[in-house]
Amino acid sequence: MQLNDFYQVLQEYREFWQFKPFAYQQWPWQHTDLTASLAQLQLPEIELIDSDKERQRQFFSPYFPAVFSLPELSQIPAPVETPPLPFWLTNGIGGRKLAQIEAFISHLPQSQLPLLEWCAGKGHLGRLASFVQQRQVVSAEWQQNLCEQGQKLAQQWQLPQQFVPIDVLSAAAAQLLQPNQHAVALHACGQLHLSLLQQAVARETEFISLAPCCYHLIHDSHYQPLSTQAQQQNLHLAKFDLQLAVQGQVTAGQRITQLRHTEMQWRMAYHALYQDLQQQVNYRPLASVGKHWFSGEFADFAQWAAAQHQWQLPAKVDWPFYLDRGRQLALHVARLDLVRHVFRRPLELWLLLDRLEFLREHGYQAELSAFCDYQTTPRNGLITAQKIAAS
Repeated sequence: MQLNDFYQVLQEYREFWQFKPFAYQQWPWQHTDLTASLAQLQLPEIELIDSDKERQRQFFSPYFPAVFSLPELSQIPAPVETPPLPFWLTNGIGGRKLAQIEAFISHLPQSQLPLLEWCAGKGHLGRLASFVQQRQVVSAEWQQNLCEQGQKLAQQWQLPQQFVPIDVLSAAAAQLLQPNQHAVALHACGQLHLSLLQQAVARETEFISLAPCCYHLIHDSHYQPLSTQAQQQNLHLAKFDLQLAVQGQVTAGQRITQLRHTEMQWRMAYHALYQDLQQQVNYRPLASVGKHWFSGEFADFAQWAAAQHQWQLPAKVDWPFYLDRGRQLALHVARLDLVRHVFRRPLELWLLLDRLEFLREHGYQAELSAFCDYQTTPRNGLITAQKIAAS
């Protein structure tokens, strides 16, 4: 699995994924065959293709053959078999989260090195790893109340886990990282895991096990590649582009799915209303709002949106007309998103391989694998690295 392979594909098909769908009422490419096929799809078909890798392959492989020839993220066998955890230790951890933690721990190499748990929350990962591998753990977490809850649990079960309330993006956090240590992070977001990698490399921390998440949560407006090779291949990824890598979902109840559809329809209906009444062509984004908004009336949402954009709705609005217009536009956006989603995994793997190459450039033996299946979590990429001893 090579960084350049994914770059070449993403670069070749850039026009099909690096754009904002809700800003296009037409097709942003000139591929007439693809356009004709997409125009036939209704929402139920779109959802079937989007949620099934084989259906996606069947529909899109004639148009993007290079995407489907890329290597998949392989799942390596767990290096150790761990016995079932006692119920009292896992109490309070959700089933899916517990499955992720157990899978992550099963891929940690056996060692007596102390663990540093980065962005620990309540320290579930560190607590279970301490129990399974009999290791000392330092858990770094910026929220004091989570530290207190986690420390109480560790003391209750007499585990050698110590919490440190600290902002891991601060300069002081670097002092937590030591050479004779194993740094671990399960789904640390964007800048948080980038900071871990950079500081661990600087401190020559011996082992690193990292499952990244939320690549778009970074300080800069655009992604700054870590490795020399990725810097030469810079895809000029804005935060919106980075969000594509984390759009895969494996669970969503019927109610949440319906609310999501309603939200898209209403946002696009308001967009059409705004364009007509304000004589504006460009799309104006709106802030995220709670899903409860989309259980009420569209007129109330439109009033809120207009207030956000600082203009006054007229007394009379043809609400059914704009709701229908919103439905049509939302369907168009869904078709465009379906195309972009073909590239979400290649983009994520390019980002993961950038991190992998960064570690290799700094003297680490590093590997990339899947620590669990996609259904357990779409963010199943695991980077494992060990500092190579100087000869």
